[in-house]
Parts: sequence; C-alpha cells; structure tokens
Amino acid sequence: MIRGIRGATTITVDNAEAVFTATQQLAIEMALQNDIAPDDVASVIISTTPDITSSFPAKAVRMLDGWNYVPVMCTHEMNVSESLPKCIRIMMHVNTDVNQQDVVHIYLNDAVTLRPDLVKK
Repeated sequence: MIRGIRGATTITVDNAEAVFTATQQLAIEMALQNDIAPDDVASVIISTTPDITSSFPAKAVRMLDGWNYVPVMCTHEMNVSESLPKCIRIMMHVNTDVNQQDVVHIYLNDAVTLRPDLVKK
C-alpha cells in the first residue's frame, strides 16, 4: 500500500547551501523515523514557498546515497499572505504496511508551527 509521509522545514536565508542542507536533513529524518529505504519510495514532491528561488531541492534528495533513481519533483506553494516564509515541504509517497495513524510526519525548525498536533514531543 502507498502512504504519504509529510515533512516540512524552514531556512533562514535563501541560498543553495541552505536549501540543500535543510532538504537533505528533512528527507533523511523522514526516512529514518519511518524505516524507509529508497526502494520503498514511489515518488517525492517537494514544494517551496515563493521566496525560495536559489536552487532545486529535488537535486538535494537525488544526491542522497541510493536516491538517484527516485522520481522527485519540485513546485512552489501558493503565495498566501501571512504564510510561513522560507518553507520547504516534502510529500514522500512510500510503499509500506504501516497504518495511517502510525506514520511519523516530520516538522523541523519553524515548520513545527504548521502541524503542532503531529510534532512528537
């Protein structure tokens, strides 16, 4: 069965190094917390707020060991007023037998404010 695993993080400055570091940290944590190997991943969609323009976060995921064949796509979030700035979101579609309520969604940095109900204390 395919399940979606959500994750989000923020960066403080829009540059390629910050985007790559934050994206890789988030993807790795999502995989670790859900015991996901690259071969379990059907696809990954990464969105950024419109204030992130320095690089493609999908490239950061494809650079992870074993992830070079995982289909990854980038897009921008809607430009909603008062939304969380400099935010990177990942929706990872994975093959898993884990029940929906047992999936661990990961929110890092200022993104913990997006879904406090899903953030593990």
